[in-house]
Amino acid sequence: MATGIHHVTLITRKVQANVDFYAGFLGLRLVKQTGGFEDGEQLHLFYGDGAGSPGSLITFLVWEDGAAGRVGHGQVTEVAFAVPPDSIGNWLTRALDHGIAVEGPMREFGEPVLRLKDPDRIIVKLVGADMKSAAAWKGAPSRLRAVTIWSEAPEETAAFIARFGYRKGPVEGSVQRMLSATDAVDIRDASGFVPGLPGTGVADHVAFRAADRAEVKAQESALARLNSSPTNVHDRKYFTSLYVREPAGTLIELATDGPGFAVDEPPDQLGRTLFIPPDDAERAEDLRVMLPQFALPGEERMPVRDLPFVHRFHIPENPDGSTIVLLHGTGGSEADLMPLGHRLNPRATLLGVRGRATEEGILRWFRRFGMASFDQADIRSEAEAFEAFMQGAASGYGLDRDRITVLGYSNGANFAGAVMGLYPDLIRRAVLIRAMAVLDDPPQADLSGQRVLTLTGAKDPYARFAPRLNDWLGTCGAALDTRTVPAGHELSPDDLSAARDWAGAPP
Repeated sequence: MATGIHHVTLITRKVQANVDFYAGFLGLRLVKQTGGFEDGEQLHLFYGDGAGSPGSLITFLVWEDGAAGRVGHGQVTEVAFAVPPDSIGNWLTRALDHGIAVEGPMREFGEPVLRLKDPDRIIVKLVGADMKSAAAWKGAPSRLRAVTIWSEAPEETAAFIARFGYRKGPVEGSVQRMLSATDAVDIRDASGFVPGLPGTGVADHVAFRAADRAEVKAQESALARLNSSPTNVHDRKYFTSLYVREPAGTLIELATDGPGFAVDEPPDQLGRTLFIPPDDAERAEDLRVMLPQFALPGEERMPVRDLPFVHRFHIPENPDGSTIVLLHGTGGSEADLMPLGHRLNPRATLLGVRGRATEEGILRWFRRFGMASFDQADIRSEAEAFEAFMQGAASGYGLDRDRITVLGYSNGANFAGAVMGLYPDLIRRAVLIRAMAVLDDPPQADLSGQRVLTLTGAKDPYARFAPRLNDWLGTCGAALDTRTVPAGHELSPDDLSAARDWAGAPP
């Protein structure tokens, strides 16, 4: 029976900062990058020793620019890595050199400890402990030393953790240490504290080791007899997993040691290729465009600019210098239109932007009062912010203003049309899909230098509002191409065909 921690999984909101900390500062090896098995639009990164050995792994679900969670009971709250005891001073110096706040050295359970926080403010501890790795990686921590769980029922949590090969060890204050043959789980009594909430900056689960699938199935049967919380067994390609919640709510996984991360990459190339789970194979190309990109330490990267709107780039392998700015519809995100933009021009740099208004928890570009009634002050305020965003993006990222096309869908297209009226020189080429005029009194702007394609759905219940926008664009002098496609309000393949035809036409 294998014992000890297999991996711990947390949630990050900034993939590049995460890579810089774990692969850069800590020096762990990125051993796998894949779309999420539960959600293919969610990037999943795995860091560990040189081989991605069980017991060395920390993994992250990437919720790029996602909402923060809340630390509380029913969660893993701290992650500890083992480093050679005589390296603690070097790590302290390294943290200071990198501008990372550090507490310590201090002692916990007789071991020297440095306490850090990663970019998501997750507590990461470096513990002086002689824990060798057969696949040590370039001075990085050798393996996981411990995790800390906050529990409102610590005795029940401890009893549950014991079934995975742990026994009670020493106690320090309100922390009960559970020991396996290789590592530890520290259970802190968090009675009376708030429960944890999911989101960025918190842990998703901790996984314990199982030798093989037979052991996983045996644990599944034992937990069923125990009448525990519901269990789920999944094939995660690199290991087989069982998920269950311990009595105080922390999500626990049991993961097999094999087959491991070398099943689809040579050992010397681990972490270099973005993989898509088999269940999402049909949309693999779309997901590779939608998932956030990052650079490993030493690789060329995009600069980071602080602009008024959350945004994300997708840079193709061989960019042609053009940029497509993508404005999502109601309830969408900055990544939603990236597959459409990539199909329109596979060599264009894609810049997805996220609307800032919300309506019952879903994203929009401005507030609305009814089906065709909109908050005029909000439109103008957001348009002003978007004008600043576009100017900042063009200068900050070195975009060629003459080769920018704005592609908007539904609410995003409505917003782009309003921006064109309020800031006539800002958008020079636009594809507006299922658009309508939203300004009550649109200005008579000079759009004589702008090319615009509008695409209306023949079966769209909003189609009757499209002529007003088209008439205004024409009156303002835009080089207007209006087309109707056999669709409703949803996107259709005919939109892509029409946009390709328009994009390839002479100006």
